[in-house]
Amino acid sequence: LKVIAIDEQLRVIYEDNVHFDKDLPEFKTQGGVYIHSDRLTVTSPVLMWVKALDMILEKMKSSGFNFSQVRALSGAGQQHGSVYWKKGSIQVLKNTSSELPLHQSLQACFSVSNSPIWMDSSTASQCSALEKAMGGAQHLASITGSRAYERFTGNQIAKIYSQNPEVYMQTERISLVSSFAASLFLGAYAPIDYSDGSGMNLLQIWEKAWSVSCLDACAPGLEEKLGCPVPSHSVLGPISPYYSQRYGFSPDCKIVAFTGDNPASLAGMRLQEGDIAISLGTSDTLFLWIQEPTPALEGHILCNPLDSQTYMALLCFKNGSLMRERIRDDCASGSWDEFSKALSSTGAGNNGNLGFYFDVMEITPEAVGIHRFNRDNQKVSDFPKEVEIRALIEGQFMAKRIHAEKLG
Repeated sequence: LKVIAIDEQLRVIYEDNVHFDKDLPEFKTQGGVYIHSDRLTVTSPVLMWVKALDMILEKMKSSGFNFSQVRALSGAGQQHGSVYWKKGSIQVLKNTSSELPLHQSLQACFSVSNSPIWMDSSTASQCSALEKAMGGAQHLASITGSRAYERFTGNQIAKIYSQNPEVYMQTERISLVSSFAASLFLGAYAPIDYSDGSGMNLLQIWEKAWSVSCLDACAPGLEEKLGCPVPSHSVLGPISPYYSQRYGFSPDCKIVAFTGDNPASLAGMRLQEGDIAISLGTSDTLFLWIQEPTPALEGHILCNPLDSQTYMALLCFKNGSLMRERIRDDCASGSWDEFSKALSSTGAGNNGNLGFYFDVMEITPEAVGIHRFNRDNQKVSDFPKEVEIRALIEGQFMAKRIHAEKLG
C-alpha cells in the first residue's frame, strides 16, 4: 500500500508505503497474496488491506504530517480484485469509533474473508458459461470491451455464487478493490467507477450501465449488490468524520472516485488522444487513448478515466522482461551493454529473419514456445546471437503494433 501527497504544483511533499509480507507478517502472505493448493486460486485477506491503511495513516501521524491541509483524496487499486460486504456492514462503516483502528471495527464485515485478485485463474468454467450465455466471445467483447477473462469480477462472482450460494445471499454489497478503498474513506459504500468497472465483463462500455444479461448470467440480484457506476472523476462526498476525529483531516476534504491501476496509469502519465504508453515490466502492457475502439478477442477496451466519451485500449503481454532477460543471458553473457551492441550491429528488418518468443503461455495471442523463420519463411532451429536479439525485440514490438491496430 502506497501513499503520496502532492501540492497544487504537483510537487511530491510526502510518500511512504506499507509492505504486506514484511510489515504485516501475521497474515502470512507471500507477495501480498495466498496461492492456494490448486495453483489457480489466488486471494488476499481483506483485513490485511484495512490494517495496512491503519498502519500507513499512523505512520503519517507520527511523522507529523498535517492532515488538515489535505483538500481532496483519491486512489487506485489493483484491477479485477473484489470485496464482499456482509449484510448490515453499512451501519458499522458509517458508525466507526475514532477510538479504534479501522480493522478492529470492520473485522466481522466481510462475507468472504479472502478476496479473489487479478492473479486468480480458477474460473474457466464460469468464463465459458458467460460467453455461451452472451452468444459467443466476440459478442461479449462488443458489449463489455473484453471476452471472458478468468480474473474478471463477473466470473469471480459467478464462482462464489455457484460454490457458496449462502455466502452470496449474505452479501449486501460487492466492491472492487478501488471502490472498497474509497468506501473506507467515505464511511459509506463508494460506487464503482466506469474505468475500473469496465474490467468486470459486466459493464456495457458504450452505455455506461450494467448489462442485465451479463448480470443474470453470473448471479441473481446482482445489480443491487453493485450499485450505480459513476464517471471516474466524480466527487463522491466529504471524508468520513472518523478521519477528522482520529487524524485531523478537514471535514471539507473531498473523496474523489478511486479507479483501477491501469486507468490510473493513463491518467498519471497524462496521456492525450493519439498517445501510446508502453510499460516494459515482467509482463509488458501497452495502453492508449482511443476515440473509436473496435473490441477484439485479444486485449481490453476500458472507459477512459479522464473523459467518459472516449476509451482506452489495454494490451497485456505475459512474455515481457523475463523473456528479454533470458535472451540477454543466453546471447549476451548477461550484459545489457553487450545486448545493445548486438542489436545495433544488425539492420532494421533483420534481413527478413523473424522470431516469436514465448517462454510461458502468452495472453496476446494464446501461444507458447520459440518459433524462428528465415527470410524465405522457412522454420529454422536457431539464429546467430545478434540475429536472435534483434528478432526478439522486433518481434515483441511488431506484435504490440499489430494487436493495437486490431483494437482500432
